[in-house]
Amino acid sequence: MSVNELHIRKDFLPLSKPTLKKEEINEVVSSMKSGWITTGPKVIEFEKRLQEYTGAKHCIVLNSGTAGLHIALIALGIKAGDEVITTPMTFAATVNVIEHVGAKPVFVDINPDTMNILEDQIEKKITKKTKAIIPVHFAGQPCDMDRILSIAKKHKLAVIEDAAHSIGTEYKGRKIGTLSDMTVFSFHPLKNITTGEGGLITTKSDKLNEELRLLRFHGITASAWDRYSKKGKVQYELVIPGFKYNMLDIQAGIGIHQIGRLDGFIEKRTKLAELYNRELKNCDGISIPGVVDYDCRHAWHLYIIKVNLEKLKISRNEFIDELKKFNIGTGIHFPAIHIQPYYRKKYGYKKNDYPESAFVSDRIISLPLYPRMKAADVKYVSNAIKCITEANKK
Repeated sequence: MSVNELHIRKDFLPLSKPTLKKEEINEVVSSMKSGWITTGPKVIEFEKRLQEYTGAKHCIVLNSGTAGLHIALIALGIKAGDEVITTPMTFAATVNVIEHVGAKPVFVDINPDTMNILEDQIEKKITKKTKAIIPVHFAGQPCDMDRILSIAKKHKLAVIEDAAHSIGTEYKGRKIGTLSDMTVFSFHPLKNITTGEGGLITTKSDKLNEELRLLRFHGITASAWDRYSKKGKVQYELVIPGFKYNMLDIQAGIGIHQIGRLDGFIEKRTKLAELYNRELKNCDGISIPGVVDYDCRHAWHLYIIKVNLEKLKISRNEFIDELKKFNIGTGIHFPAIHIQPYYRKKYGYKKNDYPESAFVSDRIISLPLYPRMKAADVKYVSNAIKCITEANKK
C-alpha cells in the first residue's frame, strides 16, 4: 500500500487513553460529598482488593510508583556507599531513587528483543558494596525471576521488582507481586489500571510492611483517618522521619473499580497486540516485540516496535514525525539512562558501554495500545507503518 492509497483519519489516535466508567466517577463524587478526600476508608478498601487480586500478604498504596521505589530502598537501609544493580533501559525514576538515597546505580545491559535485563550478566556486576537488585519487567513481560532470585539468595542481596508496567503480569503461574522482598507498581494514567497518579508496594515481610507504612506518612504511628474519624485517637508518635507519600481516597476510589476490570483490560490488550503482530510480522522496515521463552502472562502495557535503520533512509525520530502526519500518537520507552546528561556526566558513561540498550534506544517506538482501541485502529496504524517503510527504503 502506498501513502496515497491510505486515507488519513481526521481524529488523532493517542498513544494511550485510560478506560474510566461511571462507577469510577461516582466513587470520586461520593468521596467529595462525604467531606473525606484524603487517606481514609477507600484507601483501606483498595488495599484489600489489591491483596485479593495479587495474592500478596501486604499491599501498601502510595501517591506514585516512584515513591514506592524510594521508600523500598530506605526500608532496606540502603545508603551512601552502597550499590544497586538495575538496567539502563528503564524510566528515570528507577535510577533516580538510587541516587536519592546516596547509593550508586550499577547497570547490566538488556536482551534487545525483550528489553529485560540480561540475567546471566548480573553476577558479574556484584561487588562487596552491592546490596540489592532492581529488575524491570519491561512493557509488562516478566524477567526470569527464578534466575534473579537464585543469584540474590547466593549473594544475600535484596530484590525490589520494578513492576511499574506489570500489574496483572504472571511468571510461571505466579502473580508478579508475590515473588521477592518487595514489588513496586504504578497507577499512572498510561498504565494498565490508573488512579490518576498512584503506586503500590507489595511485600511478604511483616517487618517491611510496618516500616513502609511509617515511611509513607511522615513516620508517624497514625494516619489522618486513624486520628480524625469517629473511632480514631488523636494521639500519635513520630517514630522516624518519613515522607508525604500517601494516596488519597479520591484516587483509591478510581482504583477500587479499575482493579476489578484489570483482567478484561489485559485480555483486550493481548488481542490488540496479537493483531499488531499479525499485521506487522512481514514488514521489512521494522521488527515486532520479542517474547520470553518461559511460561508467563504478558500484561501488554506497551507495544514497542524497533525501526530498522539499516534499511531505511529516515531516522527513528523522522519515522515518528511521519506517523504524526497520519494522526497517530507514539511514545519512546525509553531513552537509555546511561546516555542521559546527568548520568553521563557524573559517571562518565559512553554510549557503547551498554551497547544493546544504546541500540534499542535509537530505534524504539511505542504504538497506540489501550482497551478502548478497535481492531480497525490497529490495522490503520499497521498500514501507515507499511506505507512509511515502503516510501523510505534505502
